[in-house]
Amino acid sequence: MSRVLVPLAVLEGESVSPGLVDLLAPADVTVLGYHVLPEQTPPDQARVQYGDRATAALETLTATFEAAGGAADSRLAFTHDRDRTIDRVAEETGSQAYVLPGIAESIDRLLVPLTGDVAADRVLAFVADLIGDREIGVTLFLATDAEADGRLLLEEAAETLAGRGVETESTLVVSEGPLDALGGRAFDALTEDAAAHDAVVVGERAPSLQSLLFGDEAERIAAESVGPVLVVRHSEDSAAASEP
Repeated sequence: MSRVLVPLAVLEGESVSPGLVDLLAPADVTVLGYHVLPEQTPPDQARVQYGDRATAALETLTATFEAAGGAADSRLAFTHDRDRTIDRVAEETGSQAYVLPGIAESIDRLLVPLTGDVAADRVLAFVADLIGDREIGVTLFLATDAEADGRLLLEEAAETLAGRGVETESTLVVSEGPLDALGGRAFDALTEDAAAHDAVVVGERAPSLQSLLFGDEAERIAAESVGPVLVVRHSEDSAAASEP
């Protein structure tokens, strides 16, 4: 089964909603309790000062996932760089995805964007494994400036999930000009759909000029929607395959 990393700002009281706990019940979960330190504060000093309180909160959060029937463990990190710590722990634990927690009382339908250079096969396999035999529907989303190719990709993705027993709908947004997947009409349509779904599953993108200008796609979707956002990490193999 997939392993999912759940990073939480443990000393700031960040928690998990019932919908996310239920969604991740079939997965192995690693709860990463982190606390971002001022540059001048050494992690060892923070661990002495806050370690007991952070550990107690982390144990409570981990027990929440165990009570839902899943397997869960935890890591605690005092860090100066949240994103690098998430990447490191995800790599160390072999996590296929990480979560931006959001809020959802229940999750009945996922939005799965396939726009751009995401590893669609990897994302779809993760989604199918996560849903299993549960009645959770999927809306596939694609923005493209090549309509025929876009329809074909959506049909193939729907067939892949149907083969695993997952019910799907599709949304295709056709750009009349050059496609800007991280800004403009395509991204507006994506965030509008995201707000109408219980949770979103996106593929991780490699850093790009667009992401530097507009910000990370998953973080922006999370900011525009209420529900959890699950980010399926790209593997070295898929990254190499996407290179020209």
